[in-house]
Amino acid sequence: MKTISLTLLLFLIIVGTNLSAQQARNSEHYGKTLNLGLGIGGYAGYYGYVDHSLPVFHLDYEFDVANSFTLAPFISFYSYKNRHNWDNNYYYYHQTVIPIGIKGTYYFDRIFEANSDWDFYLAGSLGFAVVNSSWDDGYNGDRDYYNSPSPLFLDLHVGTEYHFNNKVGMFLDLSTGVSTIGLAIH
Repeated sequence: MKTISLTLLLFLIIVGTNLSAQQARNSEHYGKTLNLGLGIGGYAGYYGYVDHSLPVFHLDYEFDVANSFTLAPFISFYSYKNRHNWDNNYYYYHQTVIPIGIKGTYYFDRIFEANSDWDFYLAGSLGFAVVNSSWDDGYNGDRDYYNSPSPLFLDLHVGTEYHFNNKVGMFLDLSTGVSTIGLAIH
């Protein structure tokens, strides 16, 4: 909840700044970008009941939709297992999750009057998670012990990218679901 509040506060501050700066910069294109990231997340979003952070692999491709706005279809992947005691024996619950969706991003570079080495953005992603779950052989207990979360999710993002050159950059995306760091290939 704190992350959502901070994101909304940041958005209001950004909107309240000098809006005439939007006209000062030339039109910049943000699309045609492949983003490869490694994320850390947990406790919220499509993790549901997981009580620890997990590594998540993330891939998206941005394309320009409007001035300073992109859409990016994405796919992520994570897998984990939990140990569960049943009838004085330990069994493992295995789960693989593949979140798929679309992320809408608005870039605030003009408002911040940022130089061309930096991009700053606020985004939202909407999607669903494909989940594959299984128990170790021999487990005859409650197979619904770990309740799967809803496959639908909505996350908010705030982030930045630093461009090493016009072909490669590095990004940091802080999110209510999975925060990622990675390479942007333009």
